[in-house]
Amino acid sequence: MFVNEELLHRSIAHFTIAINGVALAAIVGIPLGLFLSRQRLLATPVIALLEGLQTVPSLAMLSILLVFVGIGNSSAIVAIFCYSILPIVRNTYTGITSVEPSLIEAGRGMGMNSLQLLIQVEIPNAIPLIISGLRVSQITAYGIVTIAVLIGGGGLGMYVYRGIQRSNMEMLLTGAIPICIMAIATDMLMNKAERRLARHNLHHR
Repeated sequence: MFVNEELLHRSIAHFTIAINGVALAAIVGIPLGLFLSRQRLLATPVIALLEGLQTVPSLAMLSILLVFVGIGNSSAIVAIFCYSILPIVRNTYTGITSVEPSLIEAGRGMGMNSLQLLIQVEIPNAIPLIISGLRVSQITAYGIVTIAVLIGGGGLGMYVYRGIQRSNMEMLLTGAIPICIMAIATDMLMNKAERRLARHNLHHR
């Protein structure tokens, strides 16, 4: 495997593009999920619309974005946003609406208003599920960045694409191995955080 400065820079770029897309989806998706938990009649059509967005193949999505956003990392970030928004919105909505009614009633009994209930009871109990949505989105994002090399995106996709083109297994693995390490590390760390927060909430009930 070609371990050099270029590989390090491309690995950082790959991670940065992926996390930027997921962060953008979280900025929009978490508030949207909270809003839908208060306007439940809108939840079904909005989530169905986002599910429809997920059915668009990633290469087709990137091709469409290429026309409207242009060549490079911007299209990759917008594509990641489009594929990340559903799990974040759905998990936020599900997490909030799944909070035990007894906890909400206990909060009301302590004199909490709706905003205090949201901040002090509902969101803390929903956080493990929200993190689960972020975890799925982040892992998916690494794959989208890899494909985005076809529209001029940065990252490790160049090694994978050229390795396939040239039947060069070493070059292919130079890109594929760091991507796998990122995905596995993300899954382990966010799973650990998810479990720890779930235990924390259980102990404080």
